[in-house]
Amino acid sequence: MYADDETVRRILQDTGDTWAVVGLSGNRSRAAYGVAQVLKRFGKRVVPVHPKAEQVHGEQGYASLADIPFPVDVVDVFVNSELAGGVADEAVAVGAKAVWFQLGVIDEEAYERTRGAGLAMVMDRCPAIEIPRLAPRR
Repeated sequence: MYADDETVRRILQDTGDTWAVVGLSGNRSRAAYGVAQVLKRFGKRVVPVHPKAEQVHGEQGYASLADIPFPVDVVDVFVNSELAGGVADEAVAVGAKAVWFQLGVIDEEAYERTRGAGLAMVMDRCPAIEIPRLAPRR
């Protein structure tokens, strides 16, 4: 409902390969950790964004999107729905090209704001499910 397959495909294949994963820490039991592994397996650079700013999957972590000293293509959001809208606004502010809210992360107002700012947006879906399903061109 919150993104058609063409938008999902465009984000996964054509939007760029640097993904900031908000909520990614070194906790292997969290969904963000496994999804980040899948993104890396499919050629994405995964940048952890977490208050701890720890290194994960070989990439330096940052406490916020604003702290990342290079451009980010996609912001993948693993925070609860109450915080997700603020993250989407930060993604717009740092010049990201797309925002992806994970399964269960829903904020319809943030969706409208983000799309209104010209960014592609997916909500309540998981790239680790969509990448193999849509068989990205490589």
